[in-house]
Amino acid sequence: MKLSDQQFEFAKDSVLLEQWMINHGYKFTYGETWRPEEMQEIYYKTGRSRIKEGGPHGIRLAKDYNIWVKGRLTYEKQDLQEIGDFWESLNPELNRWGGNFISFIDAPHFERQKK
Repeated sequence: MKLSDQQFEFAKDSVLLEQWMINHGYKFTYGETWRPEEMQEIYYKTGRSRIKEGGPHGIRLAKDYNIWVKGRLTYEKQDLQEIGDFWESLNPELNRWGGNFISFIDAPHFERQKK
């Protein structure tokens, strides 16, 4: 599958996620979607990322959201668990939520694994 096809599938699932969040009363804005290599390197050096080069943001297969729960902006895993569960249910094989990462919790992060 071409990368552009994977990006399209990611975009379709992102629309479903965003509609679900709206329908469930969540307010959200976009955080980071595309990330240049220079920014990835800064995040790696400062401990904000465990990926040294590339990564799903660099190939447009990841999106970070700013999400409000009950009127409060939060990045806490427990606050976003329901949203993360829904995201992963859209494609359990490929969709990953950063709140379920084992070594590094990144709750506002939603990605699609590259095939």
